[in-house]
Amino acid sequence: MKALLDTCTFLWATLDDPKLSACARDVLRDPTNEIYLSAVSAWEMAAKYRAGRLPLPEPPHRFVPKYRELLRVRPLDLAEGAALRASQLPDIHRDPFDRMLVCQALVHGLTLLTPDPSIARYPVLVCW
Repeated sequence: MKALLDTCTFLWATLDDPKLSACARDVLRDPTNEIYLSAVSAWEMAAKYRAGRLPLPEPPHRFVPKYRELLRVRPLDLAEGAALRASQLPDIHRDPFDRMLVCQALVHGLTLLTPDPSIARYPVLVCW
């Protein structure tokens, strides 16, 4: 499976938080899966950290790459094709970070690991 982590899924995985679903845990534990964290999620964490809305044990520029490596998660850059796909999405979800994750999942054929029921309303594969 090729999977894209929602930002909250990445954060919960770093803490082994009980909020992480059984499906997400299974996907993360299987070494044959390709798991990605979007640059969009890195941007979201950096923005929320800077605004004081996301406490992290260390600054995002250290935290994100460190835990990406520990969790065997690959980085996923935001390509033009995915960014432009946003204009084709229905207005189901208002959060621009989540909308970009949906676009990336659609363009790259990724399953999105997210608890967000609004995201599941898009024509994207979701595991939770």
